[in-house]
Amino acid sequence: MSSSSDDEQLGLVLGLVFAIVALVIALVMGFALQRRDALPLPAPAGAAGLPVLAAPVAAASRPLVPASAAAPALSARDVADAASITVEYGVVKFYFASGKADLAPGAGAALVDVVRAAKTGKKVVIAGFHDPRGNAAANAELARQRALAVRDSLRAAGVADSQITLQKPEQVPGTGSDAEARRVEITLQ
Repeated sequence: MSSSSDDEQLGLVLGLVFAIVALVIALVMGFALQRRDALPLPAPAGAAGLPVLAAPVAAASRPLVPASAAAPALSARDVADAASITVEYGVVKFYFASGKADLAPGAGAALVDVVRAAKTGKKVVIAGFHDPRGNAAANAELARQRALAVRDSLRAAGVADSQITLQKPEQVPGTGSDAEARRVEITLQ
């Protein structure tokens, strides 16, 4: 009988040890993930020497607001139509709201690496895009205004006109998303 009681106690102790080990591992992983999200880590360089990010830059610059003080929920269309900024594979992409040429909040933060690269002698190429729907001339003009807004932001950050090249607005095929048709891209050469 003593052997059965010892086995139960041993099983209980081993279970407790495994639970403590699992808890410590979970805490370490949680701390590491939280720290990774809280601290800006250097991202691997993309093709043009810019960090490779997949998340919109504008979202990181918004203050956190308690749910009780937050604005009403946005529809999927409102979210898809909102201005935003991403950096993907070394290309900075500015997405614009439909019919507007206003830059998303956080544009300056997204341009830091571009400005730094321009000051080392790299050329900044700005390309605007638009879709084939509606008035082609009006769409091309809006794409041009958006590209000029990005150029003006670069100028304000200290990039010389001689470092900036504006490309003629390009039409996006009708199969792309609306947001892709309302973008301006910056690449470095």
